[in-house]
Amino acid sequence: MPSLLANKWTKVPIFLFCLVPLGVLVWRALTANLGANPVEFIQHATGDWTLRFLVSTLSITPLRKLLKLPDLIRFRRMLGLFGFFYACLHFLTYLGPDQSFDLAAIWRDIAKRPFITVGFTAFVLLIPLAITSTAGWIRRLGGRRWQILHRAIYISVICGVIHYYWLVKSAVLRPLTYAAIVAVLLLWRLGDWLIRRSRTIRTAAKTQRASASG
Repeated sequence: MPSLLANKWTKVPIFLFCLVPLGVLVWRALTANLGANPVEFIQHATGDWTLRFLVSTLSITPLRKLLKLPDLIRFRRMLGLFGFFYACLHFLTYLGPDQSFDLAAIWRDIAKRPFITVGFTAFVLLIPLAITSTAGWIRRLGGRRWQILHRAIYISVICGVIHYYWLVKSAVLRPLTYAAIVAVLLLWRLGDWLIRRSRTIRTAAKTQRASASG
């Protein structure tokens, strides 16, 4: 498994797999199989895949540590960018077929309907993350500032789950499932941070005692 993950060609099938949802949507559109409300069908499908890719992106760090597979980190950027890609499709479907590019009506909708407001917030937060996802931007920003900026994905995915929950109103099982997974992933990060902080404090205390005794 480690050698497979490290192979430069492994990204190719994963990239193609990430395009499958788009291919399915295109095929369904060509065969007139998008249901009674095609625009709503596309919005829901692209919204679902946005959350799936963002959750997958958040899963990379705990999985690579728990499974001792550091090379999993190679796929995090790709999954995150595909999350942004499907978020763009989700937003463009709302912008075009749903609202006919009526910017005034869109801004009124964003201000009036909370689930649109929080969904738009989630999308906007992803934009700087997608732009700064390259190695060049990591060098420009510096590792620490880059990491701080990219923690915005936590807020974005939470807003995405809230957007989904408020949208469906009664059929809440799926958004609650996403909420549970996101909660586990964020709690794991908090626990990991607390453990590392505790170790750092203990190490510093031991160093200080050693220096005092010497």
